[in-house]
Amino acid sequence: MKPIVAIVGRPNVGKSTLFNKIAGQRISIVEDTPGVTRDRVHSEATWLDKHFTIIDTGGIEPMSKDEILSKMREQAQIAIDMADVAVLVVDVKDGVTANDIEVSQMLLKAKKKIVLAVNKVDNIGAPPMEFYEFYNLGLGEPVAVSAANGLGLGDLLDEVTALFPIDADTAEEEGVIKVAVVGRPNAGKSSIINRIIGEERVIVSDIAGTTRDAIDTRYERGEDKFLFIDTAGIRRKSKVSEAVERYSVLRSFTAIDRCDVCVIMIDGTEGVAEQDTKIAGYANEQGKACIFVINKWDIVTKNDKTMNEYKHKIRETFAFMQYASMMFVSAKTGQRIDRLFDEIKAVNEQHKRRISTGMLNDVINEAINKQQPPSDKGKRLRIYYGTQVSVAPPTFVLFVNDKDLFHFSYKRFIENQIRENFGFDGTPIVILIRERKKDK
Repeated sequence: MKPIVAIVGRPNVGKSTLFNKIAGQRISIVEDTPGVTRDRVHSEATWLDKHFTIIDTGGIEPMSKDEILSKMREQAQIAIDMADVAVLVVDVKDGVTANDIEVSQMLLKAKKKIVLAVNKVDNIGAPPMEFYEFYNLGLGEPVAVSAANGLGLGDLLDEVTALFPIDADTAEEEGVIKVAVVGRPNAGKSSIINRIIGEERVIVSDIAGTTRDAIDTRYERGEDKFLFIDTAGIRRKSKVSEAVERYSVLRSFTAIDRCDVCVIMIDGTEGVAEQDTKIAGYANEQGKACIFVINKWDIVTKNDKTMNEYKHKIRETFAFMQYASMMFVSAKTGQRIDRLFDEIKAVNEQHKRRISTGMLNDVINEAINKQQPPSDKGKRLRIYYGTQVSVAPPTFVLFVNDKDLFHFSYKRFIENQIRENFGFDGTPIVILIRERKKDK
């Protein structure tokens, strides 16, 4: 397993800015509002060919009784327990505070390897006198950094990677299925991830929009490796008033961009909403393998026809995604959660499936014999041959005599014939039409 590095500290010392600099992309939300990063946020990072997982945490306020802040402290504690190395971030401008002392005591109590990062040392050269005050924390040699300007990061990462366990696997990982869990707030996205991994990985609360960041969770099941990307619930734009929530909406779409398989969570008690169609539409446009997961099925009032009626309603609403698979689950009771893994694996395989040119052309010729291609003013469409040019999503190019004759309805007929013969369940397929003159 890759080494895990947790970035911890009290609120507003620059943990998320440091996390984003190390991760090399804007993953954590950065705002001057304490408590913006609520959950543990994961990313892959690399330093001098060493690959590791980095976790950003909500600011620890050890004495706080506020419900969300208490949950954040629990999340930070879990991150500390998981970590091989903890980076304690402090603010040179504030000096050593009572909370810094409390957090350092938490780390020492957990018997973790600790690197002390003194942030906001924004000038090159000798650090200011205030820097030396941090030796009093008893955590060894502090490292001066400026997360905003990227100063001192090399020295910091040298210290961090030197503390990795000798037997740590720091090579780049392959064969991981990336799964984005998306949907409206309170559909149960965080609950389903917590159920999968068996720990309270993501803060679960009845307050809509509790999860603001996109959060990566690794999970291994037998030989299969999964990376679950939980996302902030996507709300209708009229309800997105805070700048923070605007970032969260963007991040949810970014999670779809990053994934191989998109799990679209629908609240079974509320049914399909307009926002669900927008989320699904974006996933479809991006060519992602998709699974509709109808959650809270344990509390839906039902009879022997309810499931079929629900399936029909979803097929009707998402007419543009007839290929998507569908599951009815309960994150609370664990109903069918185990089968969700098999479904994710199956649609991922279909998403990356490649078929030979010979087999494809046999199916195209058979389709032409079944249904003659359209014609216009005495000129008939001719399909010379087809070939698969890429996967994820499976993409085919058909060479024809006149692409204007290739009506949408015939294109759909050809797609249905390809699906009938080769499957491609759970994944969109793309058919591109190219015009070429028949060789003489």
